[in-house]
Amino acid sequence: MEIHYCSDYHEMSQMACDQIIANLREQPNQLLCPTKGASPMGLYKKLVDHYKKESALFDELKIIKQDEWGGLSASDPNSCETYLKTNLLEPMNIPQERYLSFDSSPVDAKKECNRMDNEIQEKGPLDICILGMGRNGHLGFNEPSKHLTPNCHIAELSPTSLMGSMTKTMSHKPNYGLTLGMATLLQSKEIIFLLTGEGKKDVIKKLMNKEISTFLPASFLWLHPNVHCYLDKSSL
Repeated sequence: MEIHYCSDYHEMSQMACDQIIANLREQPNQLLCPTKGASPMGLYKKLVDHYKKESALFDELKIIKQDEWGGLSASDPNSCETYLKTNLLEPMNIPQERYLSFDSSPVDAKKECNRMDNEIQEKGPLDICILGMGRNGHLGFNEPSKHLTPNCHIAELSPTSLMGSMTKTMSHKPNYGLTLGMATLLQSKEIIFLLTGEGKKDVIKKLMNKEISTFLPASFLWLHPNVHCYLDKSSL
């Protein structure tokens, strides 16, 4: 993991954006897997700003949803679907044929996970995966546990996930999550890892010990050969 120490959130977002733009210049046909939440919002705004200046650079970009709150309608303002549409898909005019997505409220969640696995087998691996880290060290909905699941799966949500920024205005808390698994994330050609946010000082310190543990899913990123970690020093 290559650590880039950033003075603040703005610099972190800009450096991550510059890295993604550089990759698009080398290979426009990228499969990008964005994460949700507050950590990547600045990055997405900067990508959209760049799109406004150089839209042709994004003409072949494909996007795959990383996870979703189970049981929420896709149109729910708190769904990951709405988050991605609002912050990336619509501002950058990504058409449906260049977007792979979990159904947020499937009749059979296990079948939906299998469908996504098949899509990734056909169109993957991920070129760039954007990850943040939860206060408990989770990646997506890969929660701390005695074991981690390699492929797309139904996730039991931790109290930490259920208390995140996206759930604060939910009228009904989701019963489960749908998420890409650890193997899918770790098979990405490149990972952009954003470390920022209040209350993460202790878990960041734990991560920097470089001890690999299923109880700290983010620690598995030390095993990946191409991780750019952008650390917002103002979070420490």
